[in-house]
Amino acid sequence: MVLFGGILSIKAVTFLTFCVFLIAGLGYLLGRITIKGVSLGTAGVFIVALLFGAFLYSPLKAQLMAGGETYVKDALKIIENLGLILFVTSVGFIAGPSFFGDLKKNFKSYIVLGLLIIVIGGLSCAGCIVFDNKVFGRDLEEAGAMLVGLLSGSLTSTPAFSAAKATVNSALEDAVSVGHGIAYLFGVIGVVLFVQLVPKFTKANMEKERAKLSESAPEAPSKLHGSELELDPFGFCAFSVVAVLGIFFGSFKVGNFSLTTTGGCLILSLIMGHFQKIGKVSIMPKESTLKVFRELGLMLFLIGAGVPGGASFREHFRWVYFIYGIIMTLLPMIIGYIFAKYVLKLNLLNNLGSICGGMTSTPALGTLISTAGTEKVAGAYASTYPIALVAVVVASQVLINIFR
Repeated sequence: MVLFGGILSIKAVTFLTFCVFLIAGLGYLLGRITIKGVSLGTAGVFIVALLFGAFLYSPLKAQLMAGGETYVKDALKIIENLGLILFVTSVGFIAGPSFFGDLKKNFKSYIVLGLLIIVIGGLSCAGCIVFDNKVFGRDLEEAGAMLVGLLSGSLTSTPAFSAAKATVNSALEDAVSVGHGIAYLFGVIGVVLFVQLVPKFTKANMEKERAKLSESAPEAPSKLHGSELELDPFGFCAFSVVAVLGIFFGSFKVGNFSLTTTGGCLILSLIMGHFQKIGKVSIMPKESTLKVFRELGLMLFLIGAGVPGGASFREHFRWVYFIYGIIMTLLPMIIGYIFAKYVLKLNLLNNLGSICGGMTSTPALGTLISTAGTEKVAGAYASTYPIALVAVVVASQVLINIFR
């Protein structure tokens, strides 16, 4: 059986599949553990994937084939990308019907909040670079590469990670990768816990908060009348077409910047979710299909990203870098939340949805949907995400050039 440019036996593929389902099963069990109303949820899958990567990545490579690291990485990358496509396309379709109404009402707030979060993240990164140079005497260029990697990991931003690697000198690409891997752990878990803890600490009444959200993002009437042609009973065909177009759209580059698969699929599915049909043909998948794809996609994404992240984390962990990563996650998130609440006057769920988008945190959105009990929070995420996506890529490149 030929895969990824090399040969993997049926036995090896079966073993890899076994590992994926083992991580998923244990992860969901861990995510069910609740302490004072707070749980990891689907992020439990990420924790188990990290532990698997930290302690069992080498045996996995040995089992698949001698010297098979490249093939394992490729396999996990495919799992990660497949999950990402399933998740963001589902989110786009779900948010699409009410997205443009919400965007029209809160457009300025989403732009300001998305930019603020990235600016605070960039400034905290710059401060850590200077501190690292003054206190530990590390070369500014080397510290800059490592800490910009930490910034992309803290914001779980693959586009920023890719842009940083493309901007630094080739000798420092590994430093960017190591920084990204170290900060990614808290970048995921920190935002996931934040969107659960804030409603607890503020003693929010979720029923009232959902009502406030409905006022700012009212349910859009369905454009489907039941007479449209459905391409298949579940909407798989429409989903697949939009995903393909999104991947194609996201692959276009302007300089070092592109929307990536995430941005392309999100934008296309938002648009298609808004229109819901083309002529007499329905392009809206069933709600049940979207919910299953959203959860399945998030699970696969966390496994694909978590296993190699765990291997990198164990190999390169330094406590001071982990502290830097925590700072770059917490400061933008906390300041952004306070600013959105007291200055922009966003209601709680719009606020938290925007924080997820500003932090470009896919896993946190899944947790927030579960915590809020409504899919509508995806609208605020989808509105803020593109702003933050562009800003964090630019910020990463600017920081690297400043500290060269």
